[in-house]
Amino acid sequence: MSAAVPYTPAGTIHSANIPFNRKRVSPLRIVGTVVGYAVMIAVAAFTLLPFVWMVLSSVKNNNEIFTVPIKWFPEVWHWENYATIWSKANLVVWTKNTVVIAVAVTLLQVFTGSFAAYGFSKIKFAGRDLLFLCYIATIAVPWQAYMIPQFKMLSSWGLSDSLPSIILMQSFSAFGVFMMKQFYDTIPESLSEAARIDGLSEFGIYGRIILPLSGPSIAALGIITFTNAWNEYMQPLLYLRSPELWTIQIGLKSFVGEYSAAYDLIMTGSVLSVLPILVVFLFGQKYFIEGIATSGMKG
Repeated sequence: MSAAVPYTPAGTIHSANIPFNRKRVSPLRIVGTVVGYAVMIAVAAFTLLPFVWMVLSSVKNNNEIFTVPIKWFPEVWHWENYATIWSKANLVVWTKNTVVIAVAVTLLQVFTGSFAAYGFSKIKFAGRDLLFLCYIATIAVPWQAYMIPQFKMLSSWGLSDSLPSIILMQSFSAFGVFMMKQFYDTIPESLSEAARIDGLSEFGIYGRIILPLSGPSIAALGIITFTNAWNEYMQPLLYLRSPELWTIQIGLKSFVGEYSAAYDLIMTGSVLSVLPILVVFLFGQKYFIEGIATSGMKG
């Protein structure tokens, strides 16, 4: 007589009937993972070390900055350095000019880059691929090769000593067009075709369908553009001769020349110039990583 089988409700599986099939992890793989994380932590620490030294030096006494051996933490934290530099340097004007340039350039590059990328990606016309290739090839041309003709052209327009000259020069970016096109290529063509059948114009497709889907890519392009515009040094140096038009990079260079021995204030100004970029990246890093990761992926 067979043994009685215990009753099990329908749809349930007894845990004893499930095989425990866990794959063993080799010790070599564990060691490799630990070593990999250790290397990444070491590289990250090495990369952040100059920035940490700069921040700590900004709250030191001037004589403590270059002591041997290195003294990382000050005996007295001089937070007043951040108030002193505002009185000794024209940081308000420099920061305002830099913000105006960086924000305007970012908005224009995002618009022109995404709009041109839509044409190259979603509109079919004769010679499209050749024109795109020629336009992208301009990335390989260094700015120094056409800097003098560009300066003469803007000077003839009366824009040499003005903020619009810097904004105009950076309003278009072949890299931005390339990056946005790579993302637009991942958007199914069926969406655009369906919108055209419904009578939507190309401007409507761009504004109502493509742009809402490209948020991460636009955020990534915006962060890259804002960072480059904020850190730009050569173009403001050539075009902006009036001190009231200087950006923070040009202003800090003049401050270094005037207070060459005040290393504590120089470090304080450097921290203040980096802080806006750090804040922008911290708030947009999620979209930045997502935009970079999805560009060029066929979906």
